[in-house]
Amino acid sequence: MTVPQGTFTLERAHHDPGEPLRAWDAADELALAHLAEVGAAGDRWLVVDDAHGALATALAAHHPTSWTDSVVTMAATRANLERNGLEPSTVTLAPSTSDPVGPVDVVVVKVPRTLAVLEDELHRLRPLLHAGSVVVGAGMTKSVHRSTIAAFEGAIGPTPTSRARKKARLLLASVDPALEPGPGPAPLRWATPEGLEVTGLPGVFSASGMDPGTRLLLAHLPDPEPGAVAVDLGCGTGVVAATVAHSHPDVALVCCDDSFRAVAAARQTVGAVASDATFHVTDVLDGVADASADIVLCNPPFHAGGARTTSVAYRMFAGAQRVLRPGGTLTVVANRHLGHHVALRRWFDDVTVVGSDPRFVVLRGRRR
Repeated sequence: MTVPQGTFTLERAHHDPGEPLRAWDAADELALAHLAEVGAAGDRWLVVDDAHGALATALAAHHPTSWTDSVVTMAATRANLERNGLEPSTVTLAPSTSDPVGPVDVVVVKVPRTLAVLEDELHRLRPLLHAGSVVVGAGMTKSVHRSTIAAFEGAIGPTPTSRARKKARLLLASVDPALEPGPGPAPLRWATPEGLEVTGLPGVFSASGMDPGTRLLLAHLPDPEPGAVAVDLGCGTGVVAATVAHSHPDVALVCCDDSFRAVAAARQTVGAVASDATFHVTDVLDGVADASADIVLCNPPFHAGGARTTSVAYRMFAGAQRVLRPGGTLTVVANRHLGHHVALRRWFDDVTVVGSDPRFVVLRGRRR
């Protein structure tokens, strides 16, 4: 990536040479060019939702804070700083579940895919700003809508947009000291058919209700032995783990997700019904011991950001094989067209279909 701040070598976390996905986009380039053009300056810089660390790396001279929901983003940022001969300590990595330190002089917000996430971030960011703060939103044109502009104007102040360049656009918000923003998005609450209360937070998968894939998975859960250890991999709201705990209170639960918001939601959902549960904000199953689980349950994503990919699911399958004891099982729900039944045979024996509907299939494999 060549920008006014310099030329940087950048890679995504778990870079796959076979996937032509860059670690930056035209919105990153446009934002960095704008900051250089206007001579943005200040003691405290913040980047928000910087998926692969491109902004943080290019702005490392300003010692920015990177505010992110993803532990994978944190790892990618550290790796890209080191890749460019920069000390990782030049960037402060802050999880989405805590507020950054203010006041903030310059902030770049990459527009997230979910409006509720943007609204939550902007409402929490607002108290950290002052009248002279430089606020730049950056996104590809397909992600910048009237509702996006309204979110900035409702929380920050007047927000004109730049002309589109390479299908990217900037939102150039001015802080209105007289503006009194309304409340940000509240946590969502909904109930399963069994009456379990589920907590959803902005950006968490199926935050507002049960998705059809998870519904099918819950109808075909394995029957664990007393004292078994069950892992909810990519736990999201924690509805799968909570359902297991409701039916099998003697099972020990492990909930893992790379999203800080997801694990925070799962703590509330699962904590209400389970006495024996641990929670990990982690990349797949990092930090979970080998051969420590009897059951892994998973509804893997097939998108990473806006790109369709099976690489995340395959890393989940490999991780599940590692943490399962011999004879332990992985149960997966996925869209039929993904063909996961073939891929699972790389890591598991006795891969069988245990449930299906016109869109989804539930597969189970046994650890060798």
